[in-house]
Amino acid sequence: MKAVVARVTEASVEVEGEIVGAISEPGLLVLLGVHHDDTAEHARKMALKLHGLRILDDEQSCESTGAPLLVVSQFTLYGDTRKGRRPSWTAAARPEHAEPLVNAVVQELRQKGARVETGRFRAEMKVRSVNDGPFTVIVEL
Repeated sequence: MKAVVARVTEASVEVEGEIVGAISEPGLLVLLGVHHDDTAEHARKMALKLHGLRILDDEQSCESTGAPLLVVSQFTLYGDTRKGRRPSWTAAARPEHAEPLVNAVVQELRQKGARVETGRFRAEMKVRSVNDGPFTVIVEL
């Protein structure tokens, strides 16, 4: 499992002209990719990592501040561009495997008390954000 995590002052996801998820205060925008070998245990560990990731102001986390997260599924994080000019998607999980694991990350975050907004799985999304810093990290398991 892999995530690109940006510290943001606000972020939103739009599908077909409708805002389906948004945070309007400082928090994290999480672009989440699922590998074809990932399991429910990976989802649990990723949620714990995201919740406790100390990249907010003064090295705080969503866990310590109550800051929100906007989680957006992003299979393209597993695009392999080492050969040629067209990415290969062989490492990315198939939708029927990835969707339950993305949902498991969101559910685990919510069980930990996190405020979580989401995009819409398999939808054509427009993601908007105002990066803070900018401060962006890659989290891999």
